[in-house]
Amino acid sequence: MKTRPLIGISVGDPAGIGPEITAKALNLREIYDICRPLVVSDLKVMEAAARFCGLSPRLRSAATPAEGRYEYGTIDVLDLNNIDIQKLEYKKVAPVTGKASFEYIRKVIELALAGEIDATVTGPIHKEAINCAGLHYAGHTEIYGELTKTKDYAMMLADGDFRVVHVSTHVALQEAIRRVKKPRVLRVIQLADAALKKLGLAQPRVAVAGLNPHCGEGGLFGREEIDEICPAIAEARRQGIHAEGPIPSDTVFSRMKGGLYDIVVVMYHDQGHIPMKFGGFQYDGKTNTWSTMAGVNITLGLPIIRSSVDHGVAFGKAGEGRANPQSMVEAIKMAVRLC
Repeated sequence: MKTRPLIGISVGDPAGIGPEITAKALNLREIYDICRPLVVSDLKVMEAAARFCGLSPRLRSAATPAEGRYEYGTIDVLDLNNIDIQKLEYKKVAPVTGKASFEYIRKVIELALAGEIDATVTGPIHKEAINCAGLHYAGHTEIYGELTKTKDYAMMLADGDFRVVHVSTHVALQEAIRRVKKPRVLRVIQLADAALKKLGLAQPRVAVAGLNPHCGEGGLFGREEIDEICPAIAEARRQGIHAEGPIPSDTVFSRMKGGLYDIVVVMYHDQGHIPMKFGGFQYDGKTNTWSTMAGVNITLGLPIIRSSVDHGVAFGKAGEGRANPQSMVEAIKMAVRLC
C-alpha cells in the first residue's frame, strides 16, 4: 500500500465547489488504486459536501498523514476545524472562508516540505475572499512561491498533450508587458523543458509565442520580440533546448495541436488560458452545466509537487451537488504521475 504516493488535497474555498468535487473524485475506486489521498479541510464541510452530493463514504478524521487508512469507501480528512458549518453560506465571498482556504493551502505545503506527503493538489480558491481576510495574494501560484521560498516559478496548464506555460499570470496587462524580459523568458523556457523531461519526453519541442501582433512585424508593432524574446530563445538553444520562435500566437496553438510542439511558452495569462479553456471546457446551455472541464494547473520550479484544478469556485452552482469533478480527478492523476 505504501508504494502508492500520499497526496494531500486542499479543497479550496468552503463556499465554492472544491469540497464537492473532492468528495466526488474520491468516490472513484481508480483514485485509490493509484494513490493515498488525504483531504485537508474541515471535517464538517466534507460531511456536508458528501451529503448534498448523495454520496455515502465513511469520513474519518486523521490528525497526521500517518494516521490515514487510505481505503476506498473511506475519506481521510486532516481536520483543521476552522469553519462553523451552521454559518457557512455557499456562493458568497466571506473573509472566514478565504482564511480557511488559505489555511488548507498552508497546511499541505508544510506537510510536503516536511516530507510527510509526496505531493499536493489544490481545489479552487476565491482571490477576493482571501484578500478580504487580510491575506494579500494574487492566487495559488504566488502563495506557493512565497511559502516555499521559491523565486523562479511558473504556471503550466495541461490538457493531455496540449500544454502552455506562462511568463506572467496574475498581473495587469501593462505589467505583463513590462515583465517580458530576456532572463524571465529564458527561465520559463528552461522550466518548460525540465518539466516535460520529468514527464518522460526525451527532447521536448518548446514553442515560444510572440507578445505583439505578428510578433511585432520587425519592430513596427513593438520591439519585445527583437530585444527580449529572440535573445532568450537563442540562449536556450545554446543550452541544448529545442526552442523555436517567436511564433505569432494566432497560429502557434494550432501548430501544437497538430503535433508540431509539446508546449507553448506564453507571455501573459489570457494568451495561454483562452486556448486552453476553449479546448478543454465545454458548456451546455440547455442544462446550464459544464459537460467537460478538462485540464490541470501545475506550478513549475517548486521544491514540492503541486497540481490543481483549472477552474474557479463556481459560486453559481456551489452547494447544489452538480459540479463536474473531471479537473480534480485529472489533477490528482497528474500529481501521481509527477511523483
